[in-house]
Amino acid sequence: DRTGHPEPDTELRDPYTVPLPNNIDAYIAREVLPHVPDAWVDKSKTKVGYEIPLNRHFYVYEPPRPLEEIESDLQALEQEITDLLSDVVRS
Repeated sequence: DRTGHPEPDTELRDPYTVPLPNNIDAYIAREVLPHVPDAWVDKSKTKVGYEIPLNRHFYVYEPPRPLEEIESDLQALEQEITDLLSDVVRS
């Protein structure tokens, strides 16, 4: 702009989630500037928020059922469908 401040290009704007104990400027210098040297922080756009990663804390992995079990269930359903269709055809 006229005063020499950089004008933001909204096409290039990237949001970052900075972990709480980190200083924003130190984080940007360490994580962003080595890759994008002309990056800068618009302090009027910064927000303090909190993320609670529920999946990370409460997710319990359930392994998939064995293929043999799934195959037998499918065969049983196929037989049931065949029986029902034969009942319909007979009526």
